[in-house]
Amino acid sequence: MAAVIVNIAGRTYRLSCDDGQEPRLEQLARYVENKILSMRDSFKEIGEPRIVVMAALAIADEAEDSRNKAETTGQEVISLRAELEAAQKALAAMEAKVTRAVEDTAERLEALASDMHKPVQKDDFPF
Repeated sequence: MAAVIVNIAGRTYRLSCDDGQEPRLEQLARYVENKILSMRDSFKEIGEPRIVVMAALAIADEAEDSRNKAETTGQEVISLRAELEAAQKALAAMEAKVTRAVEDTAERLEALASDMHKPVQKDDFPF
């Protein structure tokens, strides 16, 4: 278990995290600190506890927006996969139809070619 020391809202905190997660935790702490500083600049005349709560609510709002966007994107992916599957089935059906048409045409051409090589008989031309 690793530990990181961060400063948020003028206070120092020693936080534990999994090994290797130190840079991520430091990044998150900087994000929270920057959000608090931004709130402090916008609302200079309210107390520190309210600034921290407002920053927490702003971060929660961003997280909710991200969750909603991820859910919407997930639904779009599901829809696109269904469309892709339908298109692939339609393509397979079209390929089968084209294959049958080509095979039928080949059989007809072979029959014509076979007929062309037959000897001509007198009965074939009645006039």
